[in-house]
Amino acid sequence: MKRRLILGERIMHVDTKTPLNCVFGAKISGKISEENLHKALFKIQQKHPLLQMNIDATGKTPYFVLNENIRKIPVRTADRLTDEDWLKQSKIEWYKLFDAPNEPLARLVWLKGETESELLLVLPHCICDGTTILNLMRELMTLIDDPEQDLAPYPSFLSVHDLLPENFKITKAAHFKGKVFAALGRLFFFFKATSNNNVDQSNYAVHWKISADDTKNLLVKCKEENTTVHAAICVAFMEAFKQVQGTKAHGKVICPVDIRRFVEAIKQDTMFAFAPIAELKLTQGENDFWTKTRILKTDLEAKVAEMKVYDLLNISEYFHSSVNKMIGFLKTTKGTHDVTLSNMGLLNIPKDYQNFSIETIYSPTVAFPWKNANTLVCSTFNGQLDFSFMSNESFLREFEAWQIKDRVMELIKENLNELVNV
Repeated sequence: MKRRLILGERIMHVDTKTPLNCVFGAKISGKISEENLHKALFKIQQKHPLLQMNIDATGKTPYFVLNENIRKIPVRTADRLTDEDWLKQSKIEWYKLFDAPNEPLARLVWLKGETESELLLVLPHCICDGTTILNLMRELMTLIDDPEQDLAPYPSFLSVHDLLPENFKITKAAHFKGKVFAALGRLFFFFKATSNNNVDQSNYAVHWKISADDTKNLLVKCKEENTTVHAAICVAFMEAFKQVQGTKAHGKVICPVDIRRFVEAIKQDTMFAFAPIAELKLTQGENDFWTKTRILKTDLEAKVAEMKVYDLLNISEYFHSSVNKMIGFLKTTKGTHDVTLSNMGLLNIPKDYQNFSIETIYSPTVAFPWKNANTLVCSTFNGQLDFSFMSNESFLREFEAWQIKDRVMELIKENLNELVNV
């Protein structure tokens, strides 16, 4: 089997010299069977077609190619000495390419301690989104606990057209529209400065959690205010950027949306990487914090409802001739947003198993090679909100990121105090 990377995958692939990897970790208390771990990885690899493929980028267009001689998913072990080792190892994995002969597009790092361990799943971003890597972690834990369970394999799609419903018709007008948009895209990027410089490896991640009590109080307060935790986090971060960076802040966030809610062919356990995005603005004026979150929630719901994802998937395929310019542009432009904010929500993964339990899960980390590498990933597990805030020292200095993080937490606590003081 040979399949051309779709546009979203090509952008996240970047090129053969630039790693763009997602690292997703879980802290385990109890005994992990090494034999069961390898059995679990083997079954996972047999289920998912992308884990049996390599990327052939020898020509102008990269392809996923089925490899009958693909190796098993490798496991690298290291001693677990401190609670921060998982982040140090994650940073190592950010910059390691998946370029060895017959190497699969996944690997695992096992940090071994006497009573606690961390398992870090590492995948190139071009084959996974947050839902993908969460599902893989869920499958991994389930199979380590009970390796006799079966996973049902599924076929890979061969092109974007396999993702479109039968009643979706590509008319002559739509084809013409695609050609026109592609030409306009080429013209746009022709006049834009672009760069093909490799990543400078000065990325960092700021990681923290908030207490279970504060997480619960935030959820209760958001329900009372007819808004969402996602909207509250968006507003808190945009306000924090404005207070820390002043006029340099944009008052905008970009939010990826899980494509599975639109495309029936992409199941919850299907590996996939492309996500449509919604751009949200911070309301100007004298509105209080909770009014701003309600406005943002309404805006997000409206933009998601208006998304024409099948049209987007179809039209995007006309832009392959501009993809290298797009990537170069992302490496050069500062953008007009403060942060890309991905909320994985409540993680649907059990905490307790027969021989071990999951103490905590760390929100995924990633080192984007873009000029504006500001990225926030948050998730909730075992009643606690968890944050991974990432950027590049050349774009946002790490001490500023810590300032923004501190101001975000102050804003949330200030507005939660309203709940206590009523």
